[in-house]
Amino acid sequence: MAATTSGVAGPRRPNPLEICAALCAGSLLTLMLLSNGMMAAHTTPIFASLTAHGVGTAVAVLLLALFWLRADKGPKAPRARAPLWAYLGGISGALTVVVSTVVVNSSLALTGTMALGLAGQVVLALIFDATGALGMERRLPRRNDLLALAAIIAGTLLIIFARGSAA
Repeated sequence: MAATTSGVAGPRRPNPLEICAALCAGSLLTLMLLSNGMMAAHTTPIFASLTAHGVGTAVAVLLLALFWLRADKGPKAPRARAPLWAYLGGISGALTVVVSTVVVNSSLALTGTMALGLAGQVVLALIFDATGALGMERRLPRRNDLLALAAIIAGTLLIIFARGSAA
């Protein structure tokens, strides 16, 4: 549910590289949740979160150094400052790691946790699109958006409540 462009033609279609990048991000999120959950099962959720964020910080510093070394050193155009609320993403990221690390070790398991997480992401994205919250361009949900949400919720319910009944 991405923000629309300001042109008259409506939203542009995603290219295959964007789709592949989003699939990879989802796969990495699942891998992160699995590894954090395993760490929390052997230690504590807070230790698992601190470990994940420590390793993430180290990787981010290395990537930043790599990009800085490869960057063109010519004159740069000044950029607009990010709104103050944009810095709060770290809080939601940390809370996501801690909460999901606890929940993945519950009866929901990895699949149920990921399915509910996806449903929550889509619901909040539709709300942000519809209200224009946090600087998003306002776009009311279309019928296809609501059908997709219904399919995600139905699939989530199947994953959680139909577990083990097929055997």
